[in-house]
Amino acid sequence: MQRKKLVVGNWKMHGGKGFIEALLAELKGRGPWPSDVAVCPPALYLPQCEQLLASTPIAWGAQDVSAHNGQGAYTGEISATMLKEFGARYAIVGHSERRSYHAENDQLVAAKAKAALAQDLTPIVCVGETRAEREAGHTEAVVQRQLGTLIRNLGARIGEVVVAYEPVWAIGTGLTASPEQAQDVHARLRQQLLAATPAAAQMRILYGGSVKPDNAAQLFAQPDIDGGLIGGAALKAADFDAICRA
Repeated sequence: MQRKKLVVGNWKMHGGKGFIEALLAELKGRGPWPSDVAVCPPALYLPQCEQLLASTPIAWGAQDVSAHNGQGAYTGEISATMLKEFGARYAIVGHSERRSYHAENDQLVAAKAKAALAQDLTPIVCVGETRAEREAGHTEAVVQRQLGTLIRNLGARIGEVVVAYEPVWAIGTGLTASPEQAQDVHARLRQQLLAATPAAAQMRILYGGSVKPDNAAQLFAQPDIDGGLIGGAALKAADFDAICRA
């Protein structure tokens, strides 16, 4: 059974009510797409996405989720329970910017993924190496360590996540892993997942790192690349549409 592509727009800390209304209006006029499509706005705008995207083929999700579920004395945190209330389907977990700027380690990333799954949200779990780690030949060791912690913590539920390989050196830099480089890492990740669960054959592994309309088709044509986690290009309807059709 062929895996259907998934393209997710990570808007990061961009947006505003007027901007989002205009962007989504244009996107809705361009669909449907051959791939599954989702957008992840800043959490403040999830209610707006819920309102504007209801009954459309575009899903929505969060850029992060708390490791703590339900409610509690966790100032600034947003739980999976709360995200579910606004119709979120996905939650990005362990993005390199969270790992770098907020010192999130592999164990915390796994705990967040577990909290998302407890509310039937699909975690999009990011793994990837820095430029220094790649140049030192440590890419495989880094991503396997990150994924390994996730596998150990989620157990039988590992097959329910989406994995996103995002080489840190290619995020927002204009640099992109070649299709062959990306495929090599994706194939190794799938191998590691297959050792944990037969469901890995149908798990989607996305590529993230300066994906644009002019390189998306080559990347998505690789056998183990099942779509993309898109940053800057997701903020332009024409570019995002072209990637979703790649």
